[in-house]
Amino acid sequence: MNMGKNDVVVRLEQLLADNNNEVAVYVIELLRSQHFVGQLNKTDVESLRNKFKLSIVELALECLPIAACYATVPVSHFYVGAVAIGESGNFYFGANQEFAKDAIQQSVHAEQSAISHAWLANEKSVTDIVVNYTPCGHCRQFMNELNTSADLKIHLPHSQNNLLHSYLPDAFGPKNLDVDLLMFDPQKQDFKLQGDELVQAAIKAASLSYAPYSDAFSGIALQVDDQIITGRYIENAAFNPSFLPLQCALNYLRLQGFNNDQVIRIVLAEKEAVVSHKHITSSLAKSLFDLEIEYIELNRTF
Repeated sequence: MNMGKNDVVVRLEQLLADNNNEVAVYVIELLRSQHFVGQLNKTDVESLRNKFKLSIVELALECLPIAACYATVPVSHFYVGAVAIGESGNFYFGANQEFAKDAIQQSVHAEQSAISHAWLANEKSVTDIVVNYTPCGHCRQFMNELNTSADLKIHLPHSQNNLLHSYLPDAFGPKNLDVDLLMFDPQKQDFKLQGDELVQAAIKAASLSYAPYSDAFSGIALQVDDQIITGRYIENAAFNPSFLPLQCALNYLRLQGFNNDQVIRIVLAEKEAVVSHKHITSSLAKSLFDLEIEYIELNRTF
């Protein structure tokens, strides 16, 4: 785990210097004890709630400035923080991630960041999204893919307990395309394992990806010093809010307390389909890391 004082740590320290909020002091100390992994487990959430006499949503709202410290914003310079509350009661932080010298479409929205964080942590569902700014249309459509979309609640500093569909009335989504197995529902593609540990991690990530519209199941694995970080493709009925595996992995990498300069190798594994993520992934890997991706074409075992 990275122990260096990266830009996230510097921002968190500045947040405390600018506004010595007692809740923030305790939350940031918890993050420090877990090497700045942007997540609070249920036990810590309950402990903080009891200490400060806060509801679960009130505590999540207090965490938003902290979550925003994980943002990377070389384009907009606009920090958005989000907290996804898992079915387990865990908090998963998220923040917008932008990448200089590449297409703006490569960006990660804060709600995508928090939700994919929960997904990679193997949550079964997300019950609430807490965010410091009203979700844009892109994010509303992205959240409509969740297995809890009908009951998902959105909470903002100025307005709480709003159902997603109050922001997205008469929505177009999976049901319009006869998709019943939704994001966070258990799903597994059977792809033949091959190669070394990093290649196998990418294949396993692809097998857990969500691609009901194109069948372009794909996953990525990053060698980060001596550890492996993976990302999975998340598809959307409206296509454009689909979330690419490299962005998924890079977001998770940051929220696990790592730096980009610790990435030394990248493997993309994908099933041959009508679309491919090879070229757009290669572009970002080259501009961000000056690395060539290793590419694996997948076949099912049956």
